[in-house]
Amino acid sequence: MEEAFFLSEIRANQGIIYKVVSLYAADPEEKKDLYQEILLQCWKGRLQFRGDAKFSTWLYRISLNTVLTSNRKKTMIEYKEVLPESGQLPPIQFEQENSRALQEAIRQLTDSDRAIILLHLEGYSNQEIADWMGISSNSLAVKLYRIRQRLTNLLKTPHHD
Repeated sequence: MEEAFFLSEIRANQGIIYKVVSLYAADPEEKKDLYQEILLQCWKGRLQFRGDAKFSTWLYRISLNTVLTSNRKKTMIEYKEVLPESGQLPPIQFEQENSRALQEAIRQLTDSDRAIILLHLEGYSNQEIADWMGISSNSLAVKLYRIRQRLTNLLKTPHHD
């Protein structure tokens, strides 16, 4: 992939990286570290991008794989901080009235469930998500049903620290 094309695509799709980073990290420093790590992994893997999929799909895959790999290396992650109202990272633009509450609820899911619901909310097909996750479409449908139930319960229950 040509460097100029790569950089323009990263700029055009950087919201994807922000969304992934915001769902997997609360600490501003951790967000910056993950963002940089994702950019590094994208740069290293840019020559493997063949254009078979959209750049955004490729970027989601790299971003999620990087975050999940990074999280596996840690023993425990606590999400106590609330995302900043304003700052360098834009808020996740889910089509929900209360995206902040949804974001907090999603953070309480397991890493793989967060990846599934993020891709689902971004409009990826169940088959695409199932392929990424290495599970059958039926298993994904069951997981999505359970994730939606869990999110509904989390959003109904007042959050107490």
